[in-house]
Amino acid sequence: MITDLNQIFSTCGKGLKHSAMGEILKLTQRPEVISFAGGLPSPDSFPIEQLKEISVEVLEKEGVQALQYGLTEGDNRLRQIMVERYQREGLNLSCNNLIITTSSQQGLDLIPKIFINPGDKIICGLPSYLGGISAFLTYGAELIGILLDENGMRADLLEKALADLKAKGEKPKFIYTIPDFQNPAGITMPESRRLKIIEIAHKYDVLIVEDSPYREIRFNGEPQKTIYQLEGTGQVIMLGTMSKIFVPGFRIGWVVAHEDIIDKLVLAKQSTDLCTSAFAQKILARYFDKGYFDTNLQFIIKSYREKRDCMIAAFREYMPEGVKWTEPEGGLFLFMTLPEYMDAEELFKIAIQENVAFVIGNVFHCDGSGKNTLRINFSFMSKEMNVEGAKRLANAIRKMMK
Repeated sequence: MITDLNQIFSTCGKGLKHSAMGEILKLTQRPEVISFAGGLPSPDSFPIEQLKEISVEVLEKEGVQALQYGLTEGDNRLRQIMVERYQREGLNLSCNNLIITTSSQQGLDLIPKIFINPGDKIICGLPSYLGGISAFLTYGAELIGILLDENGMRADLLEKALADLKAKGEKPKFIYTIPDFQNPAGITMPESRRLKIIEIAHKYDVLIVEDSPYREIRFNGEPQKTIYQLEGTGQVIMLGTMSKIFVPGFRIGWVVAHEDIIDKLVLAKQSTDLCTSAFAQKILARYFDKGYFDTNLQFIIKSYREKRDCMIAAFREYMPEGVKWTEPEGGLFLFMTLPEYMDAEELFKIAIQENVAFVIGNVFHCDGSGKNTLRINFSFMSKEMNVEGAKRLANAIRKMMK
């Protein structure tokens, strides 16, 4: 064995750290623990019988193609389906603007791979998705956090940050935002804020990366146009995934962008995995063609709406005074804020003793703030477990308040 691996690890390799999420999830595996920690879809949403049927059909009718290497850009039929769905929403794009990825997490890895040099700046929300933060840091990016309000990333603080960078002769590579049911905060950005973010991005000539994994899971309120659609000139890169609206095990995501960006992403993906599973893509394409997708999506929306409502009702009944939480219009998460003097990491130790778990909020803050916050997932557990877990969490908070 090499005597000192650290002498030969790359700068990137040395910078890799165990995921805070992964370490937390290890503590939640006991069967008695009600875990609100993972961003997991409900197993009840998985269309197992339909997938059995379609898998046989694919093997019988497209077996050779399904079991062979596929195109790096993705299955042509699946790309066509995705593009047509976007076109019906009013987006102006073609198959040349879309690449299928091995989950949207791969997209979050490929984007900094083609744009980021060590020391480059990226703008992101405070808080923001941990998987995005981790991917950007891996490539040596320096993250600048912008506080959120009830409408998402604050435009005034964004413009100030960009102006400050410009005064120093610097410009970030992109602005990373999750406008629909933001992970972890659960906030939805209204169109007026989206337009303001676009205006600022145009003024300072900065790309926008729009992460959109949850927008189809809307419970109430008006659907918002994507930033990609509102911007309209190719200055936005948009990511999507089937993990939350179909099945996560297939690991199918996509990136929508200007053709020149897609071309670079294709080249980057070729050196990563050559192609996303052809078998999984053909199953998904046939799942769409048979009309199953939208029916199952409506089931998911109804189920998650009920689970959200149960959890919020339980919080209103059991949480002690001084605890606040967001009430999202869709998605999988809500965000809880404790009184400022409380530390969510210390609360987690008490909560585990109460057999309930969550994700500590500071891991979603690129500047280490948010120590009195926590993320709660409501999609995975049953309605009954959501209520029971809310009681246990409230008990843990009361114990810490004493």
